[in-house]
Amino acid sequence: MFRWIVKSSLRYRFLVVAIAATLMLIGLDQMRHMPVDVFPEFAPPIVEIQTPCLGLSPTEVEALVTIPMEQALAGVPSIDILRSKSVTDLSSVKMIFKRGTDAMVARAHVQEGLALVTGVIPKDVGPPVMLQPLSATARFMKIGVSSKTVSVIDQSMITYWTIRPRLLAVPGVANVAIWGERIKMPQVQVEPARLRENGVTVQDVMEATSDALEAGLMSSSDGAMIGTGGFIDTPNQRFGVRHVLPIIDPASLGEVTISEREGKPVRLKDVAQLVEGHQPLVGDAVINGGPGLLLIIEKFPRSPAGCWPTGTSRRSAAGPARR
Repeated sequence: MFRWIVKSSLRYRFLVVAIAATLMLIGLDQMRHMPVDVFPEFAPPIVEIQTPCLGLSPTEVEALVTIPMEQALAGVPSIDILRSKSVTDLSSVKMIFKRGTDAMVARAHVQEGLALVTGVIPKDVGPPVMLQPLSATARFMKIGVSSKTVSVIDQSMITYWTIRPRLLAVPGVANVAIWGERIKMPQVQVEPARLRENGVTVQDVMEATSDALEAGLMSSSDGAMIGTGGFIDTPNQRFGVRHVLPIIDPASLGEVTISEREGKPVRLKDVAQLVEGHQPLVGDAVINGGPGLLLIIEKFPRSPAGCWPTGTSRRSAAGPARR
């Protein structure tokens, strides 16, 4: 048998070389799409729910958000371990399912359980968000962003609106968490002495700010709602009316009137400092010995070089998740 194989190979050596070259080319083409990872997918299905709770202490987060979430999700089928974590401004509930459980079926059951907490948790906290399915070795790349000429706030806006969406468009990328980001926002920093001098309360300042921005900052404010537009009919067509917000910077926000005193308007700039700042930081990032941003890229399970599960990239709708 071996004698015949060797004899035939020598006789038809050009055909053997051609077949070998063809197999090499096919192999090189398949290697580009081969999902190869350092470790196989060894972890059971995991589903994590995060709920932003701005302004709440860990004790309040535990009592008002985490415990109701645990009670609503404890009966999810095939759940093996239920863990939770309550920190300042954030509640995290992690469910580990039994091995062999279909990940998509588990997520569907969890989504049904989330409907039970509607109306139970405080209405002022953010909606519960189900994080993307991640691989057991999810963090496969970290990127540091720093600059000597661009402020960290501007870096954060560039990263959030430009760099992060492009990274999420890469097949296989599940989430890009940004550590140390500083979201640009106008801030009204009230001064108690000036409030007392003008006879204005903090509640008045908050309601005036919310009414002016119409961003829903204060749920008790009548002006914090959507629907300022409309339309005008003419004999030929209908023109839509679109509200254009006149407040574009802290200086214009300072011109908002809070109330009147002795016939003169009391504006926000009369009782507070209007500055451009960022949200309170829970964590920070140090890049090359200085302030910067740390991007943590996480991947989908079972697809280190492709997507989960079929080959189409998915974008994160929850925003940067805390890890």
